[in-house]
Amino acid sequence: MSALVVAAGAVACEPAGGLNSASIAVTTDQVGTGALERNGVVVRWLNCTAGVDGNGIAAASPAASARRTADVNCTGKTGGGEAIMLTGKVTQALSGRCVRGDLTATAGGRSVFRADALGNCDATPSTVVVDPPPAGGGVGFRPTVTVTVTVTERPMGK
Repeated sequence: MSALVVAAGAVACEPAGGLNSASIAVTTDQVGTGALERNGVVVRWLNCTAGVDGNGIAAASPAASARRTADVNCTGKTGGGEAIMLTGKVTQALSGRCVRGDLTATAGGRSVFRADALGNCDATPSTVVVDPPPAGGGVGFRPTVTVTVTVTERPMGK
């Protein structure tokens, strides 16, 4: 048997009111893989990239940030070696939980789905880790880091 490591990445903190391309790419990879598999596609691997308009700089007002989008492009292979494509625009990403926008997936040249949301947007967000109080008092907070590793094991030659 061989093991294939598909994706590994640390998710950076999202700027207030903005979209973060690394977080969007990792989250789309996770929730996109799940959506494809729920639609009968055996995913061997999937790799996603995202580019946020305005170079990922947080907008000055909430109204302006609501109009920002990220272009997402995912490519991969099915268990049978056929091409997978998941592409579209993301308008909101809840890190590790869901992405919203306009996304289309194909596998082996056939349409699999078109969706305005992937994942569970109602899921409870991850918690903040509380460090021991720093010297001199007070409480220190640091964001959690999410690492995603997808491993698929298949017998050689199948």
